[in-house]
Amino acid sequence: QLQVVESGGGSVQPGGSLRLSCVVSVAYYAIGWFRQAPGKEREGASCINSGDGNSHYAYSVKGRFTLSRDNAENTVYLLMSSLKPEDTAVYYCAADISAEVKDPTAGCLGKYEYEYWGQGTQVTVSP
Repeated sequence: QLQVVESGGGSVQPGGSLRLSCVVSVAYYAIGWFRQAPGKEREGASCINSGDGNSHYAYSVKGRFTLSRDNAENTVYLLMSSLKPEDTAVYYCAADISAEVKDPTAGCLGKYEYEYWGQGTQVTVSP
């Protein structure tokens, strides 16, 4: 059984919007959205801590991306607006199921915090 399943990727023109969904089937301390462009490292885009409900954003997406969650549906959403070509990447949802903090500097935006990863969904932003 897959623990984390993303959906909602696609192609959009610059300035457009997309909403990604992540259905989570495991209890978690944090959920993160990451992205990986060809030839680049996987980077954190946004995350939310289960305990305080606070969401966090990378500088590159702040003000354009909004993370939200529906606890009743076990789903976390990433609304991406004002999309730019540089947002093109495979987007991954991940679940942190351990109380251990592995990367205090990065917090929930750090990829090493996460144990369960989804299969990824492609987002392409082009004219």
